[in-house]
Amino acid sequence: MHAKPGDWLIVEIAGTDNAARRARILEVSSPDGAPPFRVQWLDTDREGLVFPGPDAHVMTQDELAALDTRMVERVDAVQRHITQRRAAP
Repeated sequence: MHAKPGDWLIVEIAGTDNAARRARILEVSSPDGAPPFRVQWLDTDREGLVFPGPDAHVMTQDELAALDTRMVERVDAVQRHITQRRAAP
């Protein structure tokens, strides 16, 4: 896993109803971008040093924005489908 400051660390939370945790990578300790990373967690605004596990991955800002757009489009499509089914006789 390699990152640069400004990338996002995404930690998937398997087996729960919680969404994945997101942290903005503020600093990378090694010249090649390997962990540990100093991050700021989006949900708590707290900073910390992280050694990511196998449930984590790094995304660029553009990749995360594209993912968020796809998720919004998916939710919108489901809501339209539900609305259309309710309106059907």
